[in-house]
Amino acid sequence: MNDKYVTITGFNNYYGKRPFRIGGILLCEKQPENSFDSEAIACVKPYVGLVGYVANSPETVADGTMSAGRVYDKVDRKFYVRVLFATKSKVICCVIDDPAEAEAELFKQEEPLPEETLEDETYSNFTELKF
Repeated sequence: MNDKYVTITGFNNYYGKRPFRIGGILLCEKQPENSFDSEAIACVKPYVGLVGYVANSPETVADGTMSAGRVYDKVDRKFYVRVLFATKSKVICCVIDDPAEAEAELFKQEEPLPEETLEDETYSNFTELKF
């Protein structure tokens, strides 16, 4: 089995680390129409929305993970990743090979923003989102 690992970045432009939890699943979708990066891959959490992007530059890709450009031709237009761990500026995920299993598990996750997150005290005063 050839596991594929990716780095999620840019989350501080959205909800910070609050939507991420160890073992959580995210939907990733290629964005070929993206004007900044034709290999952009957006990361979305259901009930929350866009939470970041798969890293695609040497400065943002963690060692041992694939950039958006490297993984782009190895995945479908939509695919799923599982959160493994995080650093201060990166969330490391593993690409899930079975989309049907990932979808079933993804929509079982009931809390849009779980209490047990990777968040630090930066968002301790964050008001709860109403959906």
